[in-house]
Amino acid sequence: MLWGGFLLLCLLQGALAAGRPPGSEGRRARDAAEGTRLSQDLGGGSVAIDTLPANETRVVEDNHSYYVSRFYGPGDARRRQLWVDLAAANGSHVRVHGILSNTHRQASRIVLSFDFPFYGHLLRQVTIATGGFIFTGDVIHRMLTATQYIAPLMANFNPSFSRNSTVQYLDNGTVFVVQWDKVYLQGKEDMGSFTFQAALHRSGRIVFGYKEIPVPVLQISASQRENPVKAGLSDAFMVLNPSPDVPESRRRTIYEYHRVELDTSRISSLSAVEFTPLPTCLQHQSCETCLSSELTFNCSWCHVLQRCSSGFDRYREEWLSYGCGQSDEQSCEDLAEGDHYSAPPGSSVSVSPGAVTSPTASLFLDSLTTEDDTKLNQFAGGEGSSLPSQSAGAPIPTGTVVGIVVAVLVLAGAILAGIYISGHPTSSAALFFIERRPHRWPAMKFRNHGNHGSYAEVEAASQEKEGFVEAEQC
Repeated sequence: MLWGGFLLLCLLQGALAAGRPPGSEGRRARDAAEGTRLSQDLGGGSVAIDTLPANETRVVEDNHSYYVSRFYGPGDARRRQLWVDLAAANGSHVRVHGILSNTHRQASRIVLSFDFPFYGHLLRQVTIATGGFIFTGDVIHRMLTATQYIAPLMANFNPSFSRNSTVQYLDNGTVFVVQWDKVYLQGKEDMGSFTFQAALHRSGRIVFGYKEIPVPVLQISASQRENPVKAGLSDAFMVLNPSPDVPESRRRTIYEYHRVELDTSRISSLSAVEFTPLPTCLQHQSCETCLSSELTFNCSWCHVLQRCSSGFDRYREEWLSYGCGQSDEQSCEDLAEGDHYSAPPGSSVSVSPGAVTSPTASLFLDSLTTEDDTKLNQFAGGEGSSLPSQSAGAPIPTGTVVGIVVAVLVLAGAILAGIYISGHPTSSAALFFIERRPHRWPAMKFRNHGNHGSYAEVEAASQEKEGFVEAEQC
């Protein structure tokens, strides 16, 4: 059995090695040259991240496609109303995160008590990072700072430097607030402590509040060139594309479709930024309201998905898989009768009309270090409660499938061999094992103990023969 287990372990290790796409290093170099950054998800799969060019949507105060933002200075009364005082809040709603408050470059997932609208999508869980931002993506990968974030001030903060530094959060059912309190920059502790917060309101409003910013943010960027320093919002969608080197495998690519990058020169102590969400196509629940929408988006209705969309949101892969938005017919009757919306052959996308679920499965691994050295821990709604694991939607490598099949065949062969040997004791295989059986058999003697007799094992005497049972006279 030991040899069988060792053989099974070797087969599984070989399968995992075979499941890695060949030429991954060369592909990484080519993608980097083309401007696409390669990363990995927590399941070990390849993820390509395609972000918008720098300053693509740089705004200070303007009407955007998804949000209207506005800065408030120290003298604005509205700024004082936007700040959420966690010290004066209900103590049962405020939690100091013990892990994040005592570590550097860590992230922890928190489950919200309400659905938070972000770019029109309803989120029920977010990931808090010690680096001054909230990650909103479904697929956890190794470049959390690239896209899909809510960042009041993303920088290399180290809450473990001081005992007074904490990362705390509040969730009272109507607003979720994360506050980085008295945190210091790693390696630049002499700059002073920073205190700021991000408030996610149930209505979809997002507020960045800055209580203590000891130095200009541009000075932080100049001193930490290797770490991203930015503030704003970002979202992306993910699609599965064929791998350029391994045709039978598919690589997930995350495309950033919108970003709001704030002017960090305006961030100072006692300032605030308020983001008010604008209507999106996803809010329309019927074909009539979707096609009659006067939004700046080009909204289209997909009958099979029962969804209104512009085609650029987190459901884009599902939208493309069912051929949505490709018809010239504009009436709801034509869309309902059309047959061109059937799912393509081999598509694994499931349809659940009206359901608001994430298009990709969440992946988590305890204490995985990302490419920006942010470690991930599974904490749902508080410290110590584990997040239920979910199966990944990525295809299983061919080598892994082959290895599993071989291991099952080996195990089945061992079972069948055992059954055959037990049924054919005179076969060569049975004789092989009989010759290697133990040579000492226990010597048993029958002893009469008054009212009852029994057999008992005794030390073998010289006159006893192997395998014999010797009984005393009654």
